Amino acid sequence: MRQCRQISIFTLCALFSLLLGIPAHAHHGWTGGDTIELSGEVVDVELGNPHGELVLDVEGTAWTVEVGQPWRNERAGLAEGDLATGVEIRVSGEHSGEHLLKAEQLWIDDQHYVLYPDRI
Repeated sequence: MRQCRQISIFTLCALFSLLLGIPAHAHHGWTGGDTIELSGEVVDVELGNPHGELVLDVEGTAWTVEVGQPWRNERAGLAEGDLATGVEIRVSGEHSGEHLLKAEQLWIDDQHYVLYPDRI
């Protein structure tokens, strides 16, 4: 009887863990949206985990641009201060909702940075 109860508790915990993972996967995964390109000025920056976010002024419209985690941005060659307010960037990625873009690559001046090489 005790063994059955332990198995039941384990099964419930496993199912609960799986259910908690579904929203995270949906939030962080690509949804198969259209790839678009935007250009504008960075007006707000929040870098960190689980990913960084920029607010980009694109012809008077604020777009949220999700960039990579700090290690991914560094691996792409971005240095501290590259993604800062006032910087003009061009970004390409998946249109993931109203005024939301998941960046796959970006350009600052003539420098090209690839955040997700497997996506382009």
